[in-house]
Amino acid sequence: MAKWGEGDPRWIVEERADATNVNNWHWTERDVTGWSTDKLKELLLGLRVEGPEGSCEVTDVPKLDGEASINNRKGKLIYFYEWNVKATWTGTSKTGIKYKGNIDVPNLSDENDMDDLDISVVLCKDEPNTPLTELMRKEGAKKVRAALGSYVGHLKSEFTQGMILPTANGAASKPQPSQTKVKVDKTQIGPSSSAPPSSTGVKISTCKFSLKETFLTSPDELYRTFINQNMVQAFTHAAAVVDGEKGGKFQLLEGSVNGEFTELVPDEKIVMKWRFKTWPCGISLTEHYATITLNMKDRGNETELKLECKDVPTGEEDRTKEGWKRYYFEAIKQTFGFGARLY
Repeated sequence: MAKWGEGDPRWIVEERADATNVNNWHWTERDVTGWSTDKLKELLLGLRVEGPEGSCEVTDVPKLDGEASINNRKGKLIYFYEWNVKATWTGTSKTGIKYKGNIDVPNLSDENDMDDLDISVVLCKDEPNTPLTELMRKEGAKKVRAALGSYVGHLKSEFTQGMILPTANGAASKPQPSQTKVKVDKTQIGPSSSAPPSSTGVKISTCKFSLKETFLTSPDELYRTFINQNMVQAFTHAAAVVDGEKGGKFQLLEGSVNGEFTELVPDEKIVMKWRFKTWPCGISLTEHYATITLNMKDRGNETELKLECKDVPTGEEDRTKEGWKRYYFEAIKQTFGFGARLY
C-alpha cells in the first residue's frame, strides 16, 4: 500500500558494506509455502457461524494445493501465491443432528481480488437436505473470504524480514509497495511532504465532513476490523500497533497516522482521536487531533457505516476524506471481501 506523506527512495543506490546485493538490486526469493500452509489452517479451522437453524463450523482443512513465495527485485517486494483450498464443515441443528459438508476455493491467487474468489459450499453426498447449508453459503462464506484476506495481509506484514538487506550504514532500506493486484493510487491523506510537524504552536482553523459507506458484512465483523491489530495490519499491508480498548492507542503505517480510542460501543460505535503526523501543533504546542466517530447499523445482509469527522485542519479536508475512502474503506473491501458500491 502507498504510504501517506512519503516519497519513493528506491532510485537512490546505496552501498552495502560487503558489496553484496547493492541496495537490494538483485532478485532474491523466499519460499513461504510451508508457512502459508500453517497460516491458512490456523485462520480457517474453528471458523463458526450461527443462525436460527443451528450452527456451522470449519472442522478440517484436508487439502491445500499450491505454493507461495516472496521476491525482492530492485528493493521492491513482489508476492506470488496460488492455492486450491478444500475444507470440511460440520453443522449442528438446534435438535442436535449433525451434518457434514465441503468448502472449495479453487482460485486463491495474487491474480484475483478477494471479491473475485469462487467459494463453493456443498453438503456431503447422502446427507439429507438442511437449511444449515444455506447458512454456511451466506454467512460462512463471508468468514472464509475474510480469513483468506487475512492470510494475504499476514503474508505481506509478517513474513518479509530479511528480504530487504541492510545498506552500508547498517540500516535496512524500506520495502516498496508490492506488485500484487491490490488497487491503490497516490492520493495522500496528508500533505505530500514528509517534513516534521511544526515546532511552533499556531491557532488552527478547522472544518468537518461526513461519509457514508456500505459493507457486505455484519456489524460485529466490521467493528473488529477497526480495532483488531491483525485485521488492521491486513488491510493496511503494514505493521501496526492497535490497542482496541477505550483509552487504547493506535499507530499505523510506521507512525504516519496515530491516535486513541475514546469511546467504544461493541458492534455499534467507535470514537477516536486521529491525526496525521505532519499536522501542526495547536497554540499550546500540543499535537492537534481530529475527532472521528464511526456509527454502524445492521441493514440485514450488509452494514451501513456513517463517519463523522470534525476538527480537521482547514485545507486538509479533501486529503483526509479521500484517504479514508481509499486507504480504509476500499482497502477493507478488497482485503476481506466486504465489497459494496460507494455512495
